[in-house]
Amino acid sequence: MTKLAIAIHGGAGTITPASMTPELEAAYKAALQAAVDAGYQVLENGGSALDAVEKAVVKLEDTPMFNAGKGSVFTKEGKHEMDASIMWGKTLEAGAVAGVRSIRNPVVLARAIMERSEHVFMSAYGAEEFARMHKLAFEPEAYFYDPYRYKQWCEVRDTGHFMLDHSQEKKFGTVGAVALDARGNVAAATSTGGMTNKNFNRIGDSPVIGAGTYANNRTCAVSCTGHGEYFLRAVVAYDVSCLMEYKGYTLQQACDYVVMDKLVKFGGEGGLVALDTSGEVALPFNSEGMYRACRKQGEAAWVAIYKR
Repeated sequence: MTKLAIAIHGGAGTITPASMTPELEAAYKAALQAAVDAGYQVLENGGSALDAVEKAVVKLEDTPMFNAGKGSVFTKEGKHEMDASIMWGKTLEAGAVAGVRSIRNPVVLARAIMERSEHVFMSAYGAEEFARMHKLAFEPEAYFYDPYRYKQWCEVRDTGHFMLDHSQEKKFGTVGAVALDARGNVAAATSTGGMTNKNFNRIGDSPVIGAGTYANNRTCAVSCTGHGEYFLRAVVAYDVSCLMEYKGYTLQQACDYVVMDKLVKFGGEGGLVALDTSGEVALPFNSEGMYRACRKQGEAAWVAIYKR
């Protein structure tokens, strides 16, 4: 019998006890707990891994504490451009979206692209038109406004600099989830608002299949978080799968090599959550912290922020 499992992340970076108040830490842990429980409930009720990762990511997108959906950071223009992707390990079907505005839940749009179009990747106005055609939820600009995000942007908006959201003291990056269902299928999903003050419609690794997200029933499911340029160049998510499929690495060995060795050697900061078809979970990161949680069948949810 396959053991149900799910793991989620809410960003990785310079996250230390010194940067937190007890109240803020408790709020982040509660949000992570709620998201991992929501996804696990789908699995426990017989739902698919695809449904579970979508549910967990939607929960995180709806939480302004994380840089995705409602909590997305401001661009150079003072707007919000969001990216997301989702992948189904059973069939290798995938959907992705980049640079969309006003979409309440970008991960829902990514899944719609996967299931209701003949394409994998859509962007900007075209993706938004597709969302309207399929009656997905839009929100006004005010929905995405957050005072702390606005303060972040004001500090750099008149410069040529962008800001890695997860390098700040309070609110940190990308969200994602991986899951294994009762039928032995895995899935992965990732969503982000990108970088504060990003310009030129910059896109990171989160919506790129193989870089920020990957799922394959032959190996594993992976969702990444960190400095996207490095994760793109290292093709991180697919690299983990490849090491398992072609080199015979275990999930933990593959994740440790990519995150703790390969990325570190050329300056890539961040981490990932991953699981394989036996229900093993890996949550490696090379930064000071990563918002993360996991839950396996027969076990209580585990939630953490800092290095152990």
